[in-house]
Amino acid sequence: MIAGLDAALGAHRLFVSGALHEGETTLILLSPDEPGFWDHVTAQPEFADDAPDPLDRWSARVVGAIATQFGAGACYPFEGPPWHPFVTWAIRSGQSFPSPVHMTVHARMGLWASLRGALVLPGRLALPAPATSPCIGCDAPCMTACPVGALSPAGYDVASCHAHLDGPRGASCRDFGCLARHACPAGQSYGRLARQSAWHMRQFHP
Repeated sequence: MIAGLDAALGAHRLFVSGALHEGETTLILLSPDEPGFWDHVTAQPEFADDAPDPLDRWSARVVGAIATQFGAGACYPFEGPPWHPFVTWAIRSGQSFPSPVHMTVHARMGLWASLRGALVLPGRLALPAPATSPCIGCDAPCMTACPVGALSPAGYDVASCHAHLDGPRGASCRDFGCLARHACPAGQSYGRLARQSAWHMRQFHP
C-alpha cells in the first residue's frame, strides 16, 4: 500500500488490519501483530513507569511517530470525546464484521480483534481486497461459550458479566480472557497470549 509502511509497523509488532476511504483521505487501521506483540510492548518504557494507561500511551507515542514518518495524521480509539468511530471504520474496511455476539470479528484476529490507532493519509489510496466473514459457515461456538449467557444476539448483559467475574466461577475469564473470544475458530491461530487477555480483563474489571 505504501512503500516502507509494513517494515515500520513490523518493528513495533503492528499490522494493517483494514483500510478505507473517508472523504478524500485513506484511513489505515493498525492492530497488534501476534504472536510477538505482547512480549514486545510490555518491554517498553510505558510498562515500567507505573503511570496509568501504559498501552494507550505506547500507542500514542509509536503510532504518532509512524504518522509523522509517512506524512499522515493519527487518531486513536481512546481519544475523545467525541470518540472516533473505530468499530464502524473496521467494518467498512471489509476486513472486520459483526459477529453473532455483537463483538467485531476480524478475518485474521477472530474475536480477539483490537485496534491501537489509525493513520490518516491524504488521497484515496488503493485498498486491499475485501475479506470473507469468518462467521459464514461457522457453528458459532461463541454463542454458547459464555457461562452466564451475557453475550447474545439480544445484546451484551454487562451486569451479568461483571457479577460472574466477581465470583469464583469467573476465574477462567479473569485469568485467561473472555471464553466467548477463546471459542472463536477464526482467532485460534492468532497467537493471543493468556497473560495479555488477563491484563485487559483487569482493566475492564479491576
